[in-house]
Amino acid sequence: MRDFRKLLAWQKADDLVVMVYQATESFPSHEQFGLTSQMRRAVVSVAANIAEGCGRHTLKDFRRFLYLARGSLNEVEYFIHLAARLDYFSESKTQSVMSHCHETGRVLQGLINSLTQQIQDGRKYN
Repeated sequence: MRDFRKLLAWQKADDLVVMVYQATESFPSHEQFGLTSQMRRAVVSVAANIAEGCGRHTLKDFRRFLYLARGSLNEVEYFIHLAARLDYFSESKTQSVMSHCHETGRVLQGLINSLTQQIQDGRKYN
């Protein structure tokens, strides 16, 4: 079993969780059970799926969870876009959070590519 805390993809995702939690503190109170909650759940899902994938027995299972994390990351990007359109985020906050989102996505995709190559090379276990 891999230690997910050592993966750069998880570290970036974990930083993104903290960033989103801090950024959504200023959302209107009527969004507490709406956009705030959805955005937070989605961003936590990114890091949580990376962590869960690390505990899986095969590389294919691990990669499947990374794909789930990537899907959640896309969801977070949409929520950032929506928050900006609703003027809940300033332009600088939108750029900052979106930039970290994109960096997390690049690292995550690199990990997916690496696992895909290992799978193609016939490696089966973590």
